[in-house]
Amino acid sequence: MERAHHWWQRGVIYHIYPRSFQDSNGDGEGDLADITSRLDYLAWLGVDAIWISPIYPSPLADGGYDVADYTDIDPRFGTLADFDRLVAEAHRRGIRVILDYVPNHSSDRHPWFLASRASRDNPKRDWYLWRDPAPDGGPPTNWLSYFGGSAWTWDEQTGQYYLHSYLPEQPDLNWRNPAVRHAMLDVLRFWLDRGVDGFRVDALSQVIKDDRWRDNPPNPHWRPGDDPSRALLRVYTSDLPEVHAVVRDIRQVLDAYPDRVLIGELYLPIERLLPYYGERGEGCHLPTNFHLILSPWRATEIGALMERYEAALPDHGWPNWVLGNHDQPRVATRIGPAQARVAAMLLLTARGTPTMYYGDEIGMQDVPIPPERAQDPVAWRLPGLGLGRDPARTPMQWDRSPGAGFTTGEPWLPLAPDAAQVNVAAQQDDPRSLLTLYRRLLALRREEPALQVGAYLPRGIHADVVAFERRAGGRRFLIALNLGAHPTRVEPDTGAGRIVLSTALDRDGEPVAGMLALRGDEGVIVALDGAA
Repeated sequence: MERAHHWWQRGVIYHIYPRSFQDSNGDGEGDLADITSRLDYLAWLGVDAIWISPIYPSPLADGGYDVADYTDIDPRFGTLADFDRLVAEAHRRGIRVILDYVPNHSSDRHPWFLASRASRDNPKRDWYLWRDPAPDGGPPTNWLSYFGGSAWTWDEQTGQYYLHSYLPEQPDLNWRNPAVRHAMLDVLRFWLDRGVDGFRVDALSQVIKDDRWRDNPPNPHWRPGDDPSRALLRVYTSDLPEVHAVVRDIRQVLDAYPDRVLIGELYLPIERLLPYYGERGEGCHLPTNFHLILSPWRATEIGALMERYEAALPDHGWPNWVLGNHDQPRVATRIGPAQARVAAMLLLTARGTPTMYYGDEIGMQDVPIPPERAQDPVAWRLPGLGLGRDPARTPMQWDRSPGAGFTTGEPWLPLAPDAAQVNVAAQQDDPRSLLTLYRRLLALRREEPALQVGAYLPRGIHADVVAFERRAGGRRFLIALNLGAHPTRVEPDTGAGRIVLSTALDRDGEPVAGMLALRGDEGVIVALDGAA
C-alpha cells in the first residue's frame, strides 16, 4: 500500500521577493494586494505554495531582514487585513502560504533592542549579546560579519560591544535566554493563528553562538582578494550543537497546528545538513539543499551530487532542491538560457520538494545595477567583489509595457534590458516557450505520482548526460538530461517507451527503444513500458 504524503512533499514552492513581484499603485515597489492579484497566474502555472520574503515593518537596512516588529505588516506592503485576504484567496485556489521567519537578529529599531541598549540594567539587556571590550579595548572576539568587518559594534552610551552577524543595524538575539525563546516562539503562533502554512527560517544555523566567546580560527583556503567575511572558519558562530534544541522548540510549535512545514535556510555540506532533520524527524521538515546552486554545472558533478544526497538521507528525511533564490545569481545567468531549460526539468523531476524562484519560469537573468541604484548593503560594504544581490531581485517581467507590467512608476530596481521580449505575456501562449515548459512540467508532475513521490534510481552518467528513473504505482519514467551543448546518444538500459516531454517541446510521443538520442542542451522524460 502506498504511504500517504504531506502536501509539502508532493507540492512545488514558488519564492516571491515581494518588492519585485507586482506594483499597481505606481510607487515602484510591490505589495501584498498585488501578490493577491497575481494568484490566478500562479494557479495557472501550477505551483502549490508561495514563500514570501519578509513583509514585516522594517527600516530596510537589509531588504526587510532587519525586522522592527515581528507581528505586523510594513505599511509599504499593506496591512494585516491585506495579508489575511492574501491567505484566504491563496487557500481558495489551493495555494499554501509560507513566511520568512528571522530569528537570528532583529532591527536595531525594534523596541526590544531599544530597551536593551538603554542601560546595562534594563530587563531586556540580556535579550541581545553584549560583551565588555577585549583587554586592548577592541572587540571581544575576532568574529566577522557576513557583510564585512567586525561582527561587534561599540555602544558609547553603555560602554559595551553588541554582536551583529550581519549589519550593525541587525543586532543578534540571545537565544540562550528563555525569555527571548518564549517571545520568538509566540511570533510563530501569531502567524500560524492567521492561517500561515509554514515558515522558511532565515540563517537558522547561526542562532546560537559559543558561550565561551572563543575566537574563530583562520580559514586556510582564504586568500587576499577573496570575500573578507570568509577569512575565518565560523567554528564558534555557526552550526553549534545547541542549535538543534532551538530547531526542536520551533518544530514543536508548528506540530501543534495541522499540516504545517518547517524549512531551514542552511548553507551547509550535505553531511552537516542531515542533523537538522532531527534524530527521529523532530527537526526541520526540509533543511534546505542549495547544492544545485553551489555545484559546477557538469554532469559528473550533478549526477554524483544527486546520488550522494540520496544515499546520505535518513529514512525520515525528505529531500528538497533549490535552483535559485534572492541571494544568488539567477539560473539563466549562471548556466545560460539553453541549459536553464534542462535545469527546469531536473528541478521538477528529481525526488523531493522543489523550490522555484519568481521569474525563472520565463528565463529572467541578472540585471546590471548602476552603483547609484544599488539597494543591497553587500554591494556598498564589499565593493568590487561582485557580491551584491540586487541583480537577482529586479522586478518581475509581466509584459512589454514601459514598466514591464510591474509598475506605472519608477521601479525600485532597474528593469531588465530585455523585458520587452522576455516576459509572461510573450511566452504565455507560445507552445515552445520556457514558460510553457515549466507549466507542462508542473502539470506532468502533478498528474504522475511517480514524479512527485516515486522512488529515485540513478541510471548513470554518460559523458554530459545525467540519467535517472522515477517509479511508483506501476508507472516508470526515465529522465535523461544533456548538460552539454553537443548532441549525444545514450543507452540507459531501462527498456522501451515513449517521450512524454522534451525541453524543446517538440518530441511528444516519439518512441524510444534502446538508444536514446539527445540534442545539445536537451532533456527528455520517457514514459517506460512495463510495470515497475
